[in-house]
Amino acid sequence: MFKNRSILFNYFLSIFLLLTLIGTVHAETITLYSGRSKSLVDPIIQQFEKETGIEVKVSYANTTQLAAKLQAEGEKSSASLFWAQDAGALGSVNKKELFTKLPESILMKVPKTFRHADGFWVATSGRARVLAYSPERVKIEALPESVFDLTQPKWRGKVGWAPLNASFQAFVTAMRAQVGEERAEKWLRDMKANGAKTYPKNTPIIEALAAGEIDLGLPNHYYLFRFKKRDSKYPVEQTFFRANDPGNLVNVAGIGLLKSGENKETALKFIEFLLSAKAQQYFVSEVFEYPVTEGVIPNAKLLPLEDLLKIVPTFDLNEMDDLEGTIKLLRRVEMM
Repeated sequence: MFKNRSILFNYFLSIFLLLTLIGTVHAETITLYSGRSKSLVDPIIQQFEKETGIEVKVSYANTTQLAAKLQAEGEKSSASLFWAQDAGALGSVNKKELFTKLPESILMKVPKTFRHADGFWVATSGRARVLAYSPERVKIEALPESVFDLTQPKWRGKVGWAPLNASFQAFVTAMRAQVGEERAEKWLRDMKANGAKTYPKNTPIIEALAAGEIDLGLPNHYYLFRFKKRDSKYPVEQTFFRANDPGNLVNVAGIGLLKSGENKETALKFIEFLLSAKAQQYFVSEVFEYPVTEGVIPNAKLLPLEDLLKIVPTFDLNEMDDLEGTIKLLRRVEMM
């Protein structure tokens, strides 16, 4: 009797292990390289996993570092998707022909302005460069009208920037494309000579403004809103430069499907989710970014997109693919 029970137990145990193995083999899993910080995007990734049952294995790092890693890994990379925080990094990866073209059904969800010209990546949200300032120490009428005015003697030692941050490097890439290598290099050197203070990323720039370390800063637009969400009287404000100034760059966070990765059909489901109304509303309401699809309730704190597009420089994001050239420039002027 006990022998029969033992045989029966082993039989069901074998069936259970077999089913577990089958489930593991057929489980839908994708590997994501994310240049977007975990604090920003982990909630929406978890939501995707909850709704679809698809596991997302995420490798978080600096966008520029991930772009370089992908180029080094090439076809051997295990990543299915690259989610970058700027178009420059996406462009540099695409130049190495590491992306596969996205289906038209996905591309049509986003205006041409916010996707690669040949369909190799698509934006997931919009992000603007701004001039942040201390309203206690700088009057509105005294604010510089152009990013090039920051090299004036009156701003000596009063401006904060983050040269190692991927969004700043994308901004420099755009500046090089707009005004030329020589003028971009001169601006960087003049800023250094004028005592611009270096910070590791955007958040410390906002904190330095509040602490009185600097009077002006060059972050992305959404960082200040996070501080204002916790404290509406936080002593920092922000604005834009005059219309069409290179300092008003509107960049995008975007994603591309890698040739090297497995489960491409599953990976496409993740891209579709990021362009869904639910995900787009999350970026607008919780991250304070601009949507790239229609049907999203606007965030009253943000300048309406149609007004924003009137002041941005006339510039094609597809031209931001020379990240390597920007890295070389920053090293040449000893900022890296």
